Amino acid sequence: MIVVMKAHATDDEVARVISSVRDLGYDPRMIRGVERTVIAVVGDERGKAVKLSNLESLPGVESIMPVLKPYKLASREGHPETSQIRVGEGVVVGGRRLAIMAGPCSVESEAQLMETARSVKAAGANILRGGAFKPRTSPYSFQGLEYEGLALLDRARKETGMPVITEVLNPQDIEAVAEHADILQVGARNAQNFGLLKALGRQRKPVFLKRGMSMTIQEFLMAAEYVMSEGNPNVILCERGIRTFETATRNTLDLGAVVVLKEQTHLPVIVDPSHATGHWQYVAPLAFAGIAAGADGLMIEVHPRPDQAESDGPQSLKPARFAALMEKLRQFAEVAGRTL
Repeated sequence: MIVVMKAHATDDEVARVISSVRDLGYDPRMIRGVERTVIAVVGDERGKAVKLSNLESLPGVESIMPVLKPYKLASREGHPETSQIRVGEGVVVGGRRLAIMAGPCSVESEAQLMETARSVKAAGANILRGGAFKPRTSPYSFQGLEYEGLALLDRARKETGMPVITEVLNPQDIEAVAEHADILQVGARNAQNFGLLKALGRQRKPVFLKRGMSMTIQEFLMAAEYVMSEGNPNVILCERGIRTFETATRNTLDLGAVVVLKEQTHLPVIVDPSHATGHWQYVAPLAFAGIAAGADGLMIEVHPRPDQAESDGPQSLKPARFAALMEKLRQFAEVAGRTL
């Protein structure tokens, strides 16, 4: 259930409701919207619905509403406005301005990372992506520079002023990654690693959750719920393609999922056309399509020399191609009512 507070409810009235929810044995989670505050009631409601309904008599309470979706905190039922998640200085994911995350699949060297960071910033990207820890299908493939890679990302952030997103694989690495990154990414292979998701929910940095290879939309949102149920509301969803019978592309980009997610959840949605297609020449068309479908931004792989990349070279754009995409994307953004 959710407790909807009146538009002008005082802090004392909100605090009293939160205290009453705790007294009933539930975990209250406050969600502040643009116009009003909502308190999500987390816990087993069986046999206690009558007691919960009594909260409606408290000062400042407008109504008590059941949330029918299994993902209580991620649902748009109790949070009609799209969440706006602040990242670093002056960057918001989920607002009118599109979030453009760009950079190499993996951090390979200081020279490679800095060259890419400067070029994507000049083209208009506002978040730098780069993998320090790389989960690979083969244990013999390049696994990333790990902690050295984190230090290089930190250096790039300080020079360019761009916030950084990078992947975390293990709960024991969360503290180190959070020290160097502004957004902590959960890759498709870890999208249902519930121990990792819960641990990420116990820290406050934004979590970028990629859809698993064969995840349904409900499973995807329930994974987000694992993070949010631990106290971290700052979750960003990423549609990066799902596994189907088709082999012409690396994955099948589910643009329909973007539309459904925008209807079902208040969490921002990002599209990753690079991992979806696996081929650089398909990235731009699907980037435009993602924005047309309502995505709040894009994640795009860029590498100065894709033919020498340690990972995912075939799907990486060269800096000049990325700049050309960004120039054309300005037109698409305007038509979609967004801006770069």
